[in-house]
Amino acid sequence: MSVTYASLTEQEQNLIFSSFSRADALRLGTLINEASVDYPEPIATEITINGLVVYRYFQDGSRPDSELWLERKRNAVDLMQMGSLRFGCLLEETGESLESRKLNADDYAPGGGGMPIILKDTGVIGSVCVSGEPNHLDDQAIVTKALQQLKAEKEA
Repeated sequence: MSVTYASLTEQEQNLIFSSFSRADALRLGTLINEASVDYPEPIATEITINGLVVYRYFQDGSRPDSELWLERKRNAVDLMQMGSLRFGCLLEETGESLESRKLNADDYAPGGGGMPIILKDTGVIGSVCVSGEPNHLDDQAIVTKALQQLKAEKEA
């Protein structure tokens, strides 16, 4: 799949949950850690529900600055109610920038690794963010794979 605003919108629509609990967040964190073994660098993960951090894990060897990246990705998801990579595609496809939207790059990261947790008939209730891979598209792939696995488990 090519990375476009439209393709990422479709991806997010396919990852809507009928329910999502703190136990689901714990399971999602486990799935993220399992998915990350195929990638070269250790990652940091954060999952929030209704503004509360319900899961946070920094793998051995993950960099301290990953905490800042998690915050910036979460801020992008929370503000735009969409994945941080989709936000980046929106900016690119509309010719805008963080600056033109009066947003500070120290506070928002419009790149891969931050995804909304979307509840059917409710909307965005939280976020799941990963940081640590040299390529932000790898952060995105890890999060997406884990969300797809969790959704499949919950629907089985």
